[in-house]
Amino acid sequence: MRARALGLLLGVAADAVLGDPRRGHPVAVFGSAAARLERAWWADSRSRGALYTTVLVGGVVASGVAAERFPGRWLRVLATATATWAVLGGRSLAGEGSALAAELDADDLAAARRRLPSLCGRDPSSLDADGLARAALESVAENTSDAVVAPLVWGAIAGVPGLLGYRAANTLDAMVGHLSARHHRFGWASARLDDVLNGVPARLAAFLTAGAAGSVGGRAGDAFAAWRADAAKHPSPNAGPVEAAFAGALGRRLGGRTVYPYGVQERPTLGSGPPPGVADLARAVRLSRVVTAAAALVAAGVAAAVSREAHQARRRVDRGA
Repeated sequence: MRARALGLLLGVAADAVLGDPRRGHPVAVFGSAAARLERAWWADSRSRGALYTTVLVGGVVASGVAAERFPGRWLRVLATATATWAVLGGRSLAGEGSALAAELDADDLAAARRRLPSLCGRDPSSLDADGLARAALESVAENTSDAVVAPLVWGAIAGVPGLLGYRAANTLDAMVGHLSARHHRFGWASARLDDVLNGVPARLAAFLTAGAAGSVGGRAGDAFAAWRADAAKHPSPNAGPVEAAFAGALGRRLGGRTVYPYGVQERPTLGSGPPPGVADLARAVRLSRVVTAAAALVAAGVAAAVSREAHQARRRVDRGA
């Protein structure tokens, strides 16, 4: 009953210690395959995009189902730990955020602008130091949910298929789910699937962020207040809660003019404090690390409960037979 929980915790530890592999990262391999298939299958069609999403996510989930059937408890623990390590992005997220904060602190705007695309898809060329800090901070907040909390939630509920399937869907959303002219229709299915899969995890991430506000000198009440007041203003139904909770926990105001390569968005403001500065990015990274640790414990508890209930259900069926 504890195999899944143990595998999740080992995977979180592996991500914290090892980080992402420098070469042959499974997510990068999947992304390359998805890009090739997108070039071959693309059409300005929702149905073609839905087929693209189904084939890629379904294939990954099928491989996860096969891994769950490994004989022996310790092989299943290893499979879960390996999948968790492969799909989590906690150490990379914190590392990139910390590195960009250090570059801004050293007034090296050129280096910070070069680094920003590793965190988000915004255009860094016109951003000053505070603009770069805000962009990176908002990305740290959103990706704490997308790259850490959400995969752990789906791993707890559905094991290896949940881990791999979620990460595949989230990767496709990043690749084709944005509002570019090419992907407005083709990427619709990937974007909607990602929205559905992130619904509960994003709210859990916001809740954990509020609970961790004290670690960065904030107050849980301010985080909850910003979440209630401002989350619904955000154009993303799932980025809104966690970004608003980060804004409240840090005592800063996020949002505003946001420049992407495909256009400009005027984002609503989240939180009621002053705009974030360079020092606030380091605080956001610290908050993200605390939320990661809390999410790991919650996921392990949920995994143990789910596995226990499944075991008891099988015993009831066996007794009835």
